[in-house]
Amino acid sequence: MALTDDVVIAQPQTTTASWRRRSLLWQVAGYLAMAIVVLVIGMPVYWTVVASFKESREIYTIPPTWWPEAPTLANYVRAWNAAPFGRYYINSLITTIGSTAIKVVFAVFSAYALVFLRFPRKDLVFLFLLAALMVPREITIIPNYITVGSLGWINTYQGIVIPGAAVAYGTFLLRQYFRTLPREVLEAARVDGAGHLRILWSVVLPMSQPAVVTMTLLALVDKWNDFLWPLIITNTADMRVLPIGIFWLLDQEGVINWGVVMAGTLFVMLPMLLVFLWAQRYIVEGIASGAVKG
Repeated sequence: MALTDDVVIAQPQTTTASWRRRSLLWQVAGYLAMAIVVLVIGMPVYWTVVASFKESREIYTIPPTWWPEAPTLANYVRAWNAAPFGRYYINSLITTIGSTAIKVVFAVFSAYALVFLRFPRKDLVFLFLLAALMVPREITIIPNYITVGSLGWINTYQGIVIPGAAVAYGTFLLRQYFRTLPREVLEAARVDGAGHLRILWSVVLPMSQPAVVTMTLLALVDKWNDFLWPLIITNTADMRVLPIGIFWLLDQEGVINWGVVMAGTLFVMLPMLLVFLWAQRYIVEGIASGAVKG
């Protein structure tokens, strides 16, 4: 009887030990995968930063040096003077902020209509939005160019901004999030006499802060890094944006001095990095408040 009791007691202990080993293996595998992802993504960024402080001869040294032997800021001065980056910054700020604001407004209103309003063929409208996600952006370049040209918007800010003002992914993202909001809160707002605009502004948007901030960041990065459409629709240097400036800098300096090109690339990277660092706390606060309310 005692032997039987020992066997019965030993089985749960063995199972627990086996489960702990498997859990530890999965944890190690997860950390290893995360380290590989960080390495693959972070190595080019690290090399860009380090190379921007190197002299040209050191960049071409084999084997490469992973830290500048004699750090210098001359590449940043040369990059800034080689192209009108001040003007590029102004153009990128105007087009990025204008385009992002319009995208967010359109996405919020259209997603609210798809979730909370009743109208015929609503599912069909959403199906068209899903179909729009499958269309490559390059296919729309020629029709958009013809339309913008007929309106006289070539080489203008509105010509850069308006064709990309409405995007299907923003509406899709916010629609999916709006569908998770508790209906009881919205019904209570309607009982209190709130209309659609009041509900949207005072109830839906505060509860959807994580999704709205995420959509805003995606729109910001997309427009800030947009290269092809601004290149096609502009034809003078004073209307170029930052990604085109980097391409022009590469054409001028790439074969001779990669340090200048890397320094110019950091001019483009840093603003978005600062935006992400600033907006991160809003995303965390929005997720935390949503969890408490839920």
